[in-house]
Amino acid sequence: MERRANQGCPAGVLYSMGRLIALLLFPLSVFSQDVAAVLRQAAQLEGEFREEEALSKYQEVLRMQPQNLTALCKCSDLSCRVGNREGVKEKKITYFKAGYGYAQKAYRLDSTNSEVNIVLAFSLARMALIQSGKERVASAKEIKRYAENAIRYDPSSYKGYHILGRWKFEISNLSFIERTFARWFFGALPEASLDEAIADYEKSRTLKPDFMLNYYELARSYHREGKDDKAVQLLRQMDGLKDGMYDDREVRREGQQLLKELER
Repeated sequence: MERRANQGCPAGVLYSMGRLIALLLFPLSVFSQDVAAVLRQAAQLEGEFREEEALSKYQEVLRMQPQNLTALCKCSDLSCRVGNREGVKEKKITYFKAGYGYAQKAYRLDSTNSEVNIVLAFSLARMALIQSGKERVASAKEIKRYAENAIRYDPSSYKGYHILGRWKFEISNLSFIERTFARWFFGALPEASLDEAIADYEKSRTLKPDFMLNYYELARSYHREGKDDKAVQLLRQMDGLKDGMYDDREVRREGQQLLKELER
């Protein structure tokens, strides 16, 4: 009898261990499903241009999974977008700082992720709007570096080329006095030309033909270069695109206004 009891013990132990493991893994499985469900809800809200609600959902994901890279990138991006539309300066600053904070956390988790570098460059660009002159010069250098990193880690990053194009457009538009002032007091800025900006915008358009903002910025670049025929063509094409995000409504309005000015 004693021998039979000993022989049956391992099976009982194994059965109990199996139940214990199942019970331990069950909450993790449900937790994972909950995160995936909230991510889907957030993406749906974002697709419906309900960005503040989408931001809240992505923040909910981070409460469950603080190191969720997708949620960190989305929270950074949406914080900057929502903040940019905020009319109260203090709230705008709060959103921008939050967006930059999310991007920094994401970068610490994976500095070689293209989208992480994109949101870091984008949030730095927003932060530059509320920084001092010296901080803006330092941010300008960092924005360029992160945009280049995004392209390095993903050569098909249309966002990376767009940000780099915008960076070159703004730098190439600085006057001699502005550039000299920056060099004297804050340190020299890298060189950039309008032709280089246009090349980056065109590359972005090749990679993402329906990216509305890129059409508008490319049209502005051609207008500044004196090629209004190309600018008009781009703005007409842009007006035929579907809105891809909330801000496209404003981009379309600005594009239509510029088109009227160029067609006079």
